[in-house]
Amino acid sequence: MRILHTSDWHVGKRLGRYDRLEEVVATISEVAGIATSESVDLVVHSGDLFDRPFPPIDALRVALDGLVSLTGEGSRPVVVVAGNHDSGDLFEALAPFLAGWGIYLIGWIKPPANGGVFELDTASGRAVVAGLPFLREGHVVDFMADTDRWYGQYAERIRRLTEVYSDHLVETAGTDAVSLLVAHFMVTGARVGGHGAPRGERELHMGEAYAAGEGAIPASLSYVAMGHIHAPQPVPGANVPAEYAGSLLELDFGEAGEQKRVVIVDAEPGRPARVTSVPLSTGRRLVRAAGTWDELADRTDLDDFYLDLAVDTEGPEPGLGAQAVERFPYLVKVTAVYERPELEEVSRGQLPWDQVYAEFRERERGEPASEELLATFREVSDEVEHATP
Repeated sequence: MRILHTSDWHVGKRLGRYDRLEEVVATISEVAGIATSESVDLVVHSGDLFDRPFPPIDALRVALDGLVSLTGEGSRPVVVVAGNHDSGDLFEALAPFLAGWGIYLIGWIKPPANGGVFELDTASGRAVVAGLPFLREGHVVDFMADTDRWYGQYAERIRRLTEVYSDHLVETAGTDAVSLLVAHFMVTGARVGGHGAPRGERELHMGEAYAAGEGAIPASLSYVAMGHIHAPQPVPGANVPAEYAGSLLELDFGEAGEQKRVVIVDAEPGRPARVTSVPLSTGRRLVRAAGTWDELADRTDLDDFYLDLAVDTEGPEPGLGAQAVERFPYLVKVTAVYERPELEEVSRGQLPWDQVYAEFRERERGEPASEELLATFREVSDEVEHATP
């Protein structure tokens, strides 16, 4: 059986002033083309289909059209679990309508015999697929309490869940079915950073409270399809073929330079799967570049990339932003880099918030904030301060 594993589409995520929906459509089309050219029998998506729990209508349309395209006009099932950016409730609301297309959404963690595991017939045989959506810390899984009243740490809860699913998968698969776990969580040791810029994985979910140990990956399955980590990589310490497929596109400058991919999995009942990476070529790349303005402005090789520019200057350059936007068609961010005087430590309580923001903006952007911008800041700040809890 041949399986395609994709993950972390984050449909609807913007990059500065760019919405990127056209790129997402093109890249999903590339993934669907790979599914057809590789004669794939089953597609699994390991979470973060959307970038926010309740996506804009355009993002919803793009994601659902994309899932339908992966079915190959109904010739292959598609299984999707909810990630930490997705709404489990939205997934569950959409599930009955998409099941007729052969698309199976799993929004919440469920008992294996009651929606947590699907038995699917494919062109190459039977597959048994368990779905483990993102588990938020403090969330109690009721069906587990029925058999074992456990209230341990996050890692232990994940381990117990994957153990329950694994036991059910092995029993159900028998000797004639491929067994898969599709899950969305972080395993300790997974590579997250390394590019010196913020990444798309929310920092809230990157700490130890939201990480599971190597023991969370069951060793008795054909393949474990993981989501949540955007850098493509094998799952650290797994004793069975297990991969983070990675994000669909370079989502921010912390991912600049990463080769995005899908994973092709060749699996047989009772045997570990064989894994192959297929690189994706669609989507505009992200580049961080540094130098003087003259050096950067002369570089025609930067014209087709989304850019994060660090410009060496003698001091603040009030017109730098407008100059950079005019020169580079896909500019996302520009920062003036110069030696800044040491600022005296001042307690936040000693300055009004609009002045704190004005100093921050001038320090980071190299240009003073306009009065119009400060007025908007004061308006928003006042609204937040007086908002009803």
